[in-house]
Amino acid sequence: MDHHVHGAIKGPLDRAGFEQLITESDRPVPPWMSTFDSQLGLAIRRYCAPLLGLAPHASADDYLAARSQLGAEAVNRLFLGAAGVSDYLVDTGYLGDAVTDVDELAKLSGSRAHEVVRLESELEYVASQESSVTAVPDALVRRLEERTAGAVGLKSIVAYRHGFDFDPAEPSAADVLTALDRWYASGAARVTDPVLLRWLLWTGARRGLPLQLHVGFGDPDLQLRKADPLLLTEWLRLVEPLGAQVVLLHCYPFHREAGYLAHAFPHVSFDLGLTTMYVGARAAAVLAEGLELAPFAKVLYSSDAWGPAELHYLGAAVWRRAVTSVLGGFVEHGDWSAKDALRVATLWGRENAQRLYRIG
Repeated sequence: MDHHVHGAIKGPLDRAGFEQLITESDRPVPPWMSTFDSQLGLAIRRYCAPLLGLAPHASADDYLAARSQLGAEAVNRLFLGAAGVSDYLVDTGYLGDAVTDVDELAKLSGSRAHEVVRLESELEYVASQESSVTAVPDALVRRLEERTAGAVGLKSIVAYRHGFDFDPAEPSAADVLTALDRWYASGAARVTDPVLLRWLLWTGARRGLPLQLHVGFGDPDLQLRKADPLLLTEWLRLVEPLGAQVVLLHCYPFHREAGYLAHAFPHVSFDLGLTTMYVGARAAAVLAEGLELAPFAKVLYSSDAWGPAELHYLGAAVWRRAVTSVLGGFVEHGDWSAKDALRVATLWGRENAQRLYRIG
């Protein structure tokens, strides 16, 4: 079960377009370099090339030529179908028009797909519909009730919009209205006010669905030092009585910190989605570090793939190799039994997500 993912790109990609989608940088790729010359790029050539009928490590030119010849829809069907994923939990809040939606992803992959609703996008929608700030709080609650009726989780990108260095206390109704006044007066489309962002977190925590938070590694729109999950410690203490389950996503280079928080708080889980794929051949080392303190019931699998369907496949392939390497090493050295290794791998790959998101 891929518990955090996005859609696959719908149309064809030329070399420049493909290379821009295999980096987290939002800047144009310099003419003197290629993003294929990275751990992720080499992993694509190693693990994805054989699915296109090429030898492992085929050149980038040969890879892209084979991909283009097959065609965009066939590429999506090929890689999504090969991922070995039964359920995709799809965050639809980022550039949804450019990629497959929940139903399209299910159809192309032959898997089940479920929606994860992004909080900031919903508030921005409500604000675009309401001319009076006093109407926004109730309108947001109604909107979330409507949007989460068939959803399995919520997502916040507060790490991008402000960072985790916010006042953890729930804001008062008066504070929310004052912040809404500021936002409306600014004319900005994006919500970045820390009062409104933490109001969204508290509102989301009260919905009764798992709440996913982007943590750590991402594009330059965030300040990485403010995406350290340890900054969330007091907020996690305060929301614990609500019974909200909080899931920390990606986490690099704070994967050890995420493991500690999952160890310390019963309502915190985490994944290494995006991370394991981008670190490629180093995935086993990073996974091992994340596991040092984490209870095994708190670790989940995700790809966080967005764009080329290769990433949906590669996330699963690299994860399986990393898990096999780490747990296989434990078994080989006599620290674990093979039975325990298989049981724990199944927890991470499926059972933890089934329990957390209540998916049968």
